[in-house]
Amino acid sequence: MTGKKWILTGQEGYDISLQLVDSDISASTELSPDDVLVQIQAASLNYRDLVIAKSEGGAAGSTIPNVVPGSDGAGMVVSVGSAVTSLSPGDRVVTYLSPSLPPSDETTLPAFSDIGAGLGQKVHGTLTNQMVITQHGVIKAPSNLNPIQAATLTCSGLTAWNALFGLSGREIKEGDWVVVQGTGGVSIAALQFAVAVGANVIATTSSKEKAERLKELGAKHVINYKETEDWGDIAKDYTPDKKGVDMVVDVAGNSSLVQSLAAVRTDGIIVLVGLLGKFDAGAIPMMSALWRPCIVRGVLLGSRQQYRNLVRFVEEKGVVPVVDDVIFGLEEVKEAYKRLEEQKHFSKVVIKIEE
Repeated sequence: MTGKKWILTGQEGYDISLQLVDSDISASTELSPDDVLVQIQAASLNYRDLVIAKSEGGAAGSTIPNVVPGSDGAGMVVSVGSAVTSLSPGDRVVTYLSPSLPPSDETTLPAFSDIGAGLGQKVHGTLTNQMVITQHGVIKAPSNLNPIQAATLTCSGLTAWNALFGLSGREIKEGDWVVVQGTGGVSIAALQFAVAVGANVIATTSSKEKAERLKELGAKHVINYKETEDWGDIAKDYTPDKKGVDMVVDVAGNSSLVQSLAAVRTDGIIVLVGLLGKFDAGAIPMMSALWRPCIVRGVLLGSRQQYRNLVRFVEEKGVVPVVDDVIFGLEEVKEAYKRLEEQKHFSKVVIKIEE
């Protein structure tokens, strides 16, 4: 039976360029030696998908013609190429965004160019019933998660795990204090992972309703950043002896960095993982780091080894990723993009893909 796939016919916005067409992949598709055929059972969206679909001024870079969008996905292996030994038909897998990274060193961290060359942009992505991908673009999924939950790990989950635990010797541990910003995918994953190791989490949001959900997930304190402009000082005051937090997972960039610097303790860590706030190149207050000496660390996803560590962490800690209340079907992808664009979601926007 013929499946379906979404393609981007251009980069004029998802409402114009996204089209649903018949797939040319089936169970009988011939595979190259390193390839794996995967039945995609769920996918999730990232802000990156919106940017790629509408790359104003080439901000995201170009795509290959008629690329299948989406980097995040979970599914089941249908068949494998002759050189594939680590995966077998029936294995449950999750996608890795940068499959072109050298497979000989699983500790290699992706650079921005690797992200631009990855799934949903230069390699066909996950918004499809079935995909053919190199074996280096998937790893075995956590045994405790269903496909919808596992589909959140590719970008948000891996980025959050790298932020918290990726700096050797400075991993977040029980009793530490962590700030997460907002209720997007990376922030919610970081909240869940930090709570899982016994850390104290301070979360920020502008919504009273979302504040309650953050507390239900284990946030010790929640600050409304619309009502409290200097939320960094408030976060610092919550910590023992008002020393400041051990880590801030900063998803907004320039527009929040002043407050992140106010919240962090001396020799603490600010992890920059996103640019969701207003971008103003003249507003970077890095000299403030002199008054509060700290580490400012940029994170783009993580390595394959970190991804495997994340999977083991999720299994050992029994972490179940939170997804948005509204789950879309494959034919409703445009509605899913719209929900993400309008920021009506909580955590991850997910698409369930029927076989």
